[in-house]
Amino acid sequence: MVQTGGLMSYAPHFPDLWRRAADYVDKILRGAKPSDLPVEQPTKFNFVINLKTAKAMGLNISPTLLARADEVIE
Repeated sequence: MVQTGGLMSYAPHFPDLWRRAADYVDKILRGAKPSDLPVEQPTKFNFVINLKTAKAMGLNISPTLLARADEVIE
């Protein structure tokens, strides 16, 4: 959503989720029961800031916050 004009996003890292889903599929295809597999929470997250939107809204984003972002869209 940030790439289409949203201000900020803090969300799970989707490529990591897809890799973990592939592990589940592999286990199921090898004979594991889906009900026996544990439910896992995401462990990797991405923080993205859109500076173009921030400037359009008249917001100043602190340099500390920009340094913590995984991706900054200008």
